[in-house]
Amino acid sequence: MKEILSNKWFKFGIVGLIYLLWVIWIESYVWLIGLAVIYDMYVSKKVHWAFWKKKNAPDGKQTKVVEWVDAIIFAVIAATFIRMFFIEAYTIPTSSMEKSMLIGDYLFVSKTAYGPKLPNTPLSFPFVHHTMPFSQSQKSYVEWIKNPYKRIAGFGKVKNNDVVVFNFPEGDTVAVNVPNQSYYALVRNYGRKRVWEEKENFGEIISRPVDKRENYIKRCVGIAGDVIELKSGQLFVNGKEQQHFPGMQYDNMVTTDGTAINKRILEDLHIALEDQHAYSSNQYLFPLTQENEQKLKALKNVVSIKRTLIVGSNWDQNIFPFSSKYPWNVDNFGPLQIPKKGQTVKLTMDNLPLYERIIHLYEANDLKVKDSTIYINGSVADSYTFKMDYYWMMGDNRHNSADSRYWGFVPEDHVVGKAVFIWLSMDKEQPFYNKVRWSRLFSFVH
Repeated sequence: MKEILSNKWFKFGIVGLIYLLWVIWIESYVWLIGLAVIYDMYVSKKVHWAFWKKKNAPDGKQTKVVEWVDAIIFAVIAATFIRMFFIEAYTIPTSSMEKSMLIGDYLFVSKTAYGPKLPNTPLSFPFVHHTMPFSQSQKSYVEWIKNPYKRIAGFGKVKNNDVVVFNFPEGDTVAVNVPNQSYYALVRNYGRKRVWEEKENFGEIISRPVDKRENYIKRCVGIAGDVIELKSGQLFVNGKEQQHFPGMQYDNMVTTDGTAINKRILEDLHIALEDQHAYSSNQYLFPLTQENEQKLKALKNVVSIKRTLIVGSNWDQNIFPFSSKYPWNVDNFGPLQIPKKGQTVKLTMDNLPLYERIIHLYEANDLKVKDSTIYINGSVADSYTFKMDYYWMMGDNRHNSADSRYWGFVPEDHVVGKAVFIWLSMDKEQPFYNKVRWSRLFSFVH
């Protein structure tokens, strides 16, 4: 057996077969040339591929430094391959998914759930996303090679209520000094001229390819073809109420008899300090799940709990599609159909705000409007056929989530993977000895 395992033809056969299956998986047969490299590495040995090693080391032993270099190179290549095609670690940075996902949860995100998408910018520094660790403005990638969108085979498609990681759709343009804010929201609020000219406040304005945009995590509440609608905070999908998730929460005004709510109780309910707002000596605003709402109602000093909702007639100009023709707000929205690949819609000046970003940015067409006439790629257009599927993403923390209500549809080429597993959870508000949330370790995401 030892002789078989050390045989050069056996090694070439095993490695070559694995490599061939990978080439078939990604459906890029130009990479078959790699079989010649593998053949030379294991059989003919004409080229010294591991140039950092001595070719004929005494007794076949390398120096400790070379052994460390060899181990590091192997680890970087293996980890990059796994991260790109199979699974990637992700951290929950904000409260938008509480209480389903908590700040400080460390997840594994499956790339194979929906099929890995090949990188648009394959030349990049390993293990970082879009900027170098030592600089917030230095790109971690180069754009000498740019690949079009391609997703290889996976185990399935995005389904309703999946918890999905995706690239931020409005992240194509970024103000470097405020990278966590939408550039388009900044322009709407402050004006394009001010955002571009006040470098000391907003910084340089840069663009990013799809795969280097910020990673967001939300629940997919609507898939391509679905009709979604919000009525007084309740989401309806294709006319049916969305199923309730135990971790879903809304902002509630809590009124007491004048005595304060014990901080230990709020801590036990996992209401973060940043989510605790006192309006007066007897009124507080808390995001509450149904379970936590019942627990607070049972307290002797709590007089009432009332969910805070915006009435349907109040238009929020920061809500998609940012048009007075659609006077929607965070609690009352739609009905709206989510675009589906191959679907054709009639285009009018009234519904253009819904689709202009899709047509112009996501699907790379030249869109212009002149004298109330719509032109696509230089031709008059009264209809449009979508090239991709789209999704509607929302946070379970319904009143504290920047989601599709604020920036619209998520294109299929922005989908990164499915959140499947929590391997660590740390509570930043607890002392060192009590930081780990042991009950969340090794639990699946629902």
